[in-house]
Amino acid sequence: MTDTRVVIIGGGFGGLSAARGLWDSHVTLIDRANHHLFQPLLYQVATAALSPGDIAWPLRTVFRRQRNVQVMMDDVVAIDRTKRVVRLQQSPPVLFDVLIVAPGSRHAYFGHDEWESHAPGIKTMTDAVRLREKMLMAFEEAERHRATSGSSPHLTFVIVGGGPTGVELAGALAEIGRRAMGPDYPHLRTEDLSIILVEAGPRILPGFDRALSVKAAGALTHMGVTIKPNSPVTAVTPDGVKVGSEWILSTHIVWAAGNRASSLLNTLSAPQDSAGRIRVQSDLTIPDDPWIFVIGDAAHCLGRDGSPLPGVAPVAMQQGRYVAALINHHLPPAERSPF
Repeated sequence: MTDTRVVIIGGGFGGLSAARGLWDSHVTLIDRANHHLFQPLLYQVATAALSPGDIAWPLRTVFRRQRNVQVMMDDVVAIDRTKRVVRLQQSPPVLFDVLIVAPGSRHAYFGHDEWESHAPGIKTMTDAVRLREKMLMAFEEAERHRATSGSSPHLTFVIVGGGPTGVELAGALAEIGRRAMGPDYPHLRTEDLSIILVEAGPRILPGFDRALSVKAAGALTHMGVTIKPNSPVTAVTPDGVKVGSEWILSTHIVWAAGNRASSLLNTLSAPQDSAGRIRVQSDLTIPDDPWIFVIGDAAHCLGRDGSPLPGVAPVAMQQGRYVAALINHHLPPAERSPF
């Protein structure tokens, strides 16, 4: 084993794949959580289809047999490129020879961060559990209202954003409503539940093939979901969402409309795109530093067609393995094949 010190920021798909692929270095993996989270299934925890433990694995357990990997639970507050050090919130600074930056992303409220308190998103296990509790309580309160007053409780869920998370969440909520109305909530009726999926663009799943968008829209409509395309949100309050001039009354709003890169990337002093992602070189490094890599949601990486690669798990995992191979073989920039 060499004395190369590799620091990985983030235990998501990209960081995990990189760490597992590194066998010839001293690796320090830093994450604010002590577990790896399978984010694509967070919506199933939020809708009570899965338990938190089903989609989270302790990082220390994952790397128990990989002796060259040390796991640290802490928040990274800054990266000092000149001194080759990562500064942490609670622990002493960590020195590095090679750095892999994979902090993931956060919700994008497009200049309206005040909306987050009324329309939370689903990025962490805490988000998902909180949403599940709120959803289940909403059904309980609606059941009690219908049982005591006999009138419609107007149980309305609004999901902002027609990407994969929004579509999956809308479908899961509709399925819950269909299956639980009779046996679990006998006083509720199907017409009491309203699920509205709001999308700013002309179609849901805009990053996918149009045929898939049409098929998904048809399936959701058949399940009772109301889809509102071409409907950018202009206001969010505790009582509802404003879409153009229309107000949709609801106290159950979920934000799934976009991502913004971690603010930690600002400390790299490297070129960024409009979403805050680092514009990486073809080998996933930042300009002027061949041993600082940025991968996953944090990277603006161009594909073969010249368009940015999507921030999805398979891409992040491939990037992690690619970077690990470069580090293992100590390849200088001139000998690296592009990602």
